[in-house]
Amino acid sequence: MTVTVETGLWQLDTTASTVALRHKTLWGLATVKGALAAVGGRGEVGADGSATGTVTLDATSLDTRNGKRDEHLKSADFLDAGKHPEITFVVGEARLRGEGAAHVTGELTVRGVSRPLTLTARVVGADAGTVTLDVEFTVDRHEFGVAGNQMGMIRGLTTIEASLRFTRAD
Repeated sequence: MTVTVETGLWQLDTTASTVALRHKTLWGLATVKGALAAVGGRGEVGADGSATGTVTLDATSLDTRNGKRDEHLKSADFLDAGKHPEITFVVGEARLRGEGAAHVTGELTVRGVSRPLTLTARVVGADAGTVTLDVEFTVDRHEFGVAGNQMGMIRGLTTIEASLRFTRAD
């Protein structure tokens, strides 16, 4: 699939974009799933075809469909959303590479801790006015100071899945 994306400014369509997570808990016997309802972002595609930008998540919008668990996940034990209400991914460079894939390098910041992140996004739709990217990747929450592991119940990596639709802003 040959994909081209127009140069210029792009804005994240918050009504058509989703970010979800899943993590094994209870010693790997159960999976907690959740979504971050408030997502924003913008990007710019340069004349050389590379893109830069930022995706911002509101950590206080985490919803696992369990209010008590959500409060705990937003507490200082985990995300510390009171002190660090935003999770950000700053894209240093995104470049299309054959078959509708984009190689993306950037920096993920959670709880005020930033780490480099490289991932592959799939372009699942593109025209003159919109581009939609799907991505799935894993993070080690401990690298960001997200602890909260009573009795060793929560181990392993957290999987993040996102579908992000951008619309031309200029």
